[in-house]
Amino acid sequence: MTPAPIIVTALFGRNDQGWFDTQRAEHFPPERNVLAAHCTLFHHLPPSIADELKHRLVEETRGLRAPDATVTGLMSLGRGVAYRIDSPALVQVRAGLAEAFAGLLTPQDAGGWRAHVTIQNKVTPSVAKLLLDQLQRDFRPRPVELAGFATWWYRGGPWEPLSRHLYA
Repeated sequence: MTPAPIIVTALFGRNDQGWFDTQRAEHFPPERNVLAAHCTLFHHLPPSIADELKHRLVEETRGLRAPDATVTGLMSLGRGVAYRIDSPALVQVRAGLAEAFAGLLTPQDAGGWRAHVTIQNKVTPSVAKLLLDQLQRDFRPRPVELAGFATWWYRGGPWEPLSRHLYA
């Protein structure tokens, strides 16, 4: 296998993952919905850091209780819609990783980060606005379980699993 960029995502508990996946299946264009719902921490880390990244994620999760997280609202992505995730601990983990790998980050990963789960993307702005308005009418914040982290190889298609790091 040739080296490939690494993606890092937060993992959700089974029930919350199912809820996000249902939302995504209902609203994402079917021809583009090739991944499970996810919260991306990093989009493109170099393959050379795979071992150190795994080590750091083990340290972040080993023997620890999952931190609190809440779906606090909806976000417009312009051509899509996402659920905003609020978790100070998740922000702290990401900031620590960003600091550790600062010189290796792409502009997208080095810029500001907003934890979210995209449930619609690549639609016209008017279609996205309709969904955003519809979902906001009945929205109530809800806790979600952060189960851990996953790393993935990105080779142009659906992601290939690299590692999983679960909270106790």
